[in-house]
Amino acid sequence: IMDPYTPPEGDARLTSLSKDGVKQQVQKLRQTAASQLAKNLWGAKLKFVRGKREILWGERGKLWGKCENFFNKKKLHSLVTERCYPDMVRGNRYRTIRWRFVESLEPPRVVHVRCESILNRGNLYGQVTVRMHSRQILAIYDRFGRLMYGGEEIPKDVLEYVVFERYLVNPYGTWRMHGKIIPEWAPPKDPIIKTVMIPGPASDPSQEHE
Repeated sequence: IMDPYTPPEGDARLTSLSKDGVKQQVQKLRQTAASQLAKNLWGAKLKFVRGKREILWGERGKLWGKCENFFNKKKLHSLVTERCYPDMVRGNRYRTIRWRFVESLEPPRVVHVRCESILNRGNLYGQVTVRMHSRQILAIYDRFGRLMYGGEEIPKDVLEYVVFERYLVNPYGTWRMHGKIIPEWAPPKDPIIKTVMIPGPASDPSQEHE
């Protein structure tokens, strides 16, 4: 991620009338200076439609892991970059993931825009960081069908900073999910529920069993 975005502390919790909220607004203005410059220089190539990112986000959730015993590797590669793919599928084997998007609490908003060349000046990549505040349902089951994380009954409010990337040189290139920015002040995730096998009765080798 080129020049990662620094989310303001207390985002989605502070009001603009509080002292900390005013500091947040000032910091936001400072961080958008470079983003505005990138938009002015490469505005034609950095078009990012709100509906497109919502559709991409929903498709990514449907294809993440094993959702309803379905896993489309080829389709997932078209929605996420090569950097993001291993992080998404690591540890998902033999597990069932049920994810559902409930609603948007706030409209998705682009908070960070960067455009840089890699290896040579003409090899341009664009990255946008999208702030997404939504309500989601996530439940992860192990291979025996036992719940490991989350639940399907109670939705949770999720504030995420998702980075999308596009190869700007290719006129037919598409925006793909590249990673997520997790701020230091983010609350810790719920621990994974570990399940163990209940030991059976101890067997005596000298006894015969049917």
